[in-house]
Amino acid sequence: MVCGRTGLVRIVGLAVVGAALAVVAPAISQDRAPTVPSGIVLSLHEVLEDVQPDGALWLRLRYVAPGLTVDQHQRMVDDFAALCDSQALAYTPEQGRPASQAVISIASAEVDFGASAPDITQFFEAFRLENGTCIWEIF
Repeated sequence: MVCGRTGLVRIVGLAVVGAALAVVAPAISQDRAPTVPSGIVLSLHEVLEDVQPDGALWLRLRYVAPGLTVDQHQRMVDDFAALCDSQALAYTPEQGRPASQAVISIASAEVDFGASAPDITQFFEAFRLENGTCIWEIF
């Protein structure tokens, strides 16, 4: 399952577009779990630096919360902004330029980027990174 502020969507397939897809970057510490308002225990799965066709740099911060269920989404609404503020804004891209967008995902298990996993619960939120601030973007 995939969930955003707009509702639940079951992913049947996902096409990944872009010539330079992503670089895995270890700049955020994987040693400690970030603290979020809901209290859900997260671990960082990976950070991807995704250069868009227009040259913009997007960060994809991908977290795992074992046992995550669709019913927990409402409880986690503030977690995404907290992760953007504490993790995305603090991240130093290996690309040598600031990111303009951060997409934060939390899943019940690790999923390969771009893979369809209908049995895995996944929540996504996107933020524009501007002037040291995370601005929530509607999908």
